[in-house]
Amino acid sequence: MVEQILHSISQFYPEIIIVLTLCAIIIGDLFAKGNSNSAGLIMLDGLILAGIATLFQIGTNEAVFHEVLAVDPFAVFLKILVILAAVFVVLFSMNSSELKEYQSRTGEFYMLLSGMVLGMLLMVGATNLLLMYLVFEITSISSYVLVGFTKKSRRSSESSMKYIIFGAVSSGIMLYGLSLLIGVTGATDIFAVNAALNAGISQPVIFNLSVAMILVGLGFKIAVVPFHFWAPDIYEGATFSIAAILAVASKIAALGLLVRLFTVSFIDIGTMSESGVWQTIFTDDVPWDIVIGIMAALAMIVGNLTALMQDNIKRMLAYSSIAHAGYILMGVVIFSEQGVSSILVYTFIYLFMNLGAFYTAMLFSDSFHTESIEEYKGLGHRAPMEGIAMTIFLVSLTGLPPTGGFIAKLYIFGAAVSAGWIWLVAIAGITTVISLYYYIRVVRNMFLYNPDEGASRAKFNIRSKVMLGVLLVPTLLLGVYFTPLVEFAKQSIVIFGLK
Repeated sequence: MVEQILHSISQFYPEIIIVLTLCAIIIGDLFAKGNSNSAGLIMLDGLILAGIATLFQIGTNEAVFHEVLAVDPFAVFLKILVILAAVFVVLFSMNSSELKEYQSRTGEFYMLLSGMVLGMLLMVGATNLLLMYLVFEITSISSYVLVGFTKKSRRSSESSMKYIIFGAVSSGIMLYGLSLLIGVTGATDIFAVNAALNAGISQPVIFNLSVAMILVGLGFKIAVVPFHFWAPDIYEGATFSIAAILAVASKIAALGLLVRLFTVSFIDIGTMSESGVWQTIFTDDVPWDIVIGIMAALAMIVGNLTALMQDNIKRMLAYSSIAHAGYILMGVVIFSEQGVSSILVYTFIYLFMNLGAFYTAMLFSDSFHTESIEEYKGLGHRAPMEGIAMTIFLVSLTGLPPTGGFIAKLYIFGAAVSAGWIWLVAIAGITTVISLYYYIRVVRNMFLYNPDEGASRAKFNIRSKVMLGVLLVPTLLLGVYFTPLVEFAKQSIVIFGLK
């Protein structure tokens, strides 16, 4: 028993480091001066150490703490993405004018952000239904408070209240769905759930109801249609850094939980089709792969069409992230190794291009005091480097070569075609063309209009330029040299209990 606990702890170092970081932030904030960035620096150091500890887990494939948490290549890949996104968000926050008015409370901000990161790290490896819900709530509760952190802003407070209401309802539905699944299968461990389903269940209606309720909770976190209504308002009311982590890291962690739950619990990997597609063990009543495919299609259609009408850059990026959730879900409906690896490739590239778009929008907001796309007219002339960077990020989000976004869509579209989801790929292709309009609208406003007479060029500090460079390089490099990423993704589809 003691040996097992000690061994489990040895595979739990990244999460332990984040917990210690959270405690260090609380203690450090007691002694820090009001305008100090010490809390941010403490969290940054903690994230770097957690990242190093995660890298040492590469190649591990086992479950710890009595098999409630998996440390496998799939979890490690996603933990790297979560930590990487958190590092960027901390740097964004330390350079954000939105938080300057709240310098005396930065300790609370980074403490909550640490709690959110802890929840996301556990989400991608949870193999027990009860733990899945617990870490889901850890992530959600921290994010509720962070959205309303700038409490002097009425827009922020309103967004936080909406987020809490939507989140509480979806979490409650998900919890009820999990309880039904436990009742039907008599198990909380997802491997035992799989065994029970393979043996046959006598209550298929309740089982299908439980799956639907679980999809409600996870669909809310991923912000996929029809559970997307919260995203635009919440992104608009939150600071740019929090909107960015909700759009990237939170989405990635929820996708990891969804893929693990569906792959381990509902797939019979003993029977494979010639195309390498896993066979589901769902009851014949509801074809859940088609249901998820329809959700993906609706996310692409609604996200892109609604983004056309947005003037606020945050709302536009919110609907863009809804559309991208649809593209990523294409990899889920495939139920194959190729589908999972394409999800990993997509999320890795999505991290850089989406964070880059949010960061550039934050710089424009801080310098020009606007979030209106209409007021972006001429900004490309006043901030050439930042305007070019925003153009590259938006071109990548569209999925055009030679950016990483093209490779991301190429792989996930290719996987869907190989699995026979032609109609879904057709919708994805059409909506990609639609997305070009609202992305290029931003570029048009920046460069095809002259700035107001007498408007001076904006000056950004060296930290901002370095940050843009760090986000730009992978976005461009992965468009021409992507083999290492693809190989890493293929090696990371190994999920504990399946291989």
